[in-house]
Parts: sequence; structure tokens; C-alpha cells
Amino acid sequence: MPSVITVRALRESDYPEWLPLWDGYNAFYGRAGPTALDPEVTATSWRRFFNPDEPMFALVADSGGKLLGLTHYLYHRSTTRIALTCYLQDLFTAPDARGQGVGRALIQAVYAAAKKTGIQRVYWQTHETNAAGRLLYDKVAKHHGFIVYAHDV
Repeated sequence: MPSVITVRALRESDYPEWLPLWDGYNAFYGRAGPTALDPEVTATSWRRFFNPDEPMFALVADSGGKLLGLTHYLYHRSTTRIALTCYLQDLFTAPDARGQGVGRALIQAVYAAAKKTGIQRVYWQTHETNAAGRLLYDKVAKHHGFIVYAHDV
């Protein structure tokens, strides 16, 4: 078990340790090998994390200088709220660090960042087969029963 988990903002110097976590996250959702993300998507997302004009943010879980997990989130407008809403888009814990509080710490850090900004709603989606993740999510949030549809145009 990690001795101390610190959740902090992603740093540009984290790229060599962030990239394997990002690749692991994408592989978990079937984006690897021939279905991998275009490298330009990764490069663009990376740049956006450090652009103050972008509403995109990244946090990492650090234990003794080793990155154990990541989360990426963004703020957007909503037709059902006046305040911005926070979409927690990506959450990943290194396989050898799962079950040790990393995911929970990352989610709670997103909650804290949203609250500090005046945002009251944080939401995310996961695949229905993500049983391990859903065990945690059911403890830290409420499933409202929505089903997600998507279509690329």
C-alpha cells in the first residue's frame, strides 16, 4: 500500500509517468493497438491541460514521487443550472495501486476543485462492465439512471 497519497495538479515534467497511465486508461476502454487514439489527440489534450484559456484540468495521485493515477476533468455550461458543471472525463489507477484509495482520492480532489470554483455538480460516466470502478462510484456518488448515447458526425 502506498505510504502517503498526494493528489496534485499535473506538471509538465510528469509526462514520462503520465503517458503510461494515459495509455493504460485508453487500453482499458479498448483504445490500443489498431484502435489507439491518434497521437495528435494525446498531444492536444496534454497542451490543453497547461493552457489557462482551456477549461480542461488534470490531477495525478503521487506517492513518493511515483504517479499512481490520473484524472482529467472539464467545466462546461448546462441548460439546467446557472453555475458551471464539472465533467470528470477520465479516471485511472495503475493496476498495482488499485484498492488502495487512489481512485477515491482523485474523485474527492475533483470534488474539492469544483467546489472551490463554485460548481455544485460533478458527474462522469463509465462502462457498464466496469464492476470494480462501479463499486467505488456507488459509494461516492449517486447513479441517476441515465443511459448515454453517442454518434460521431
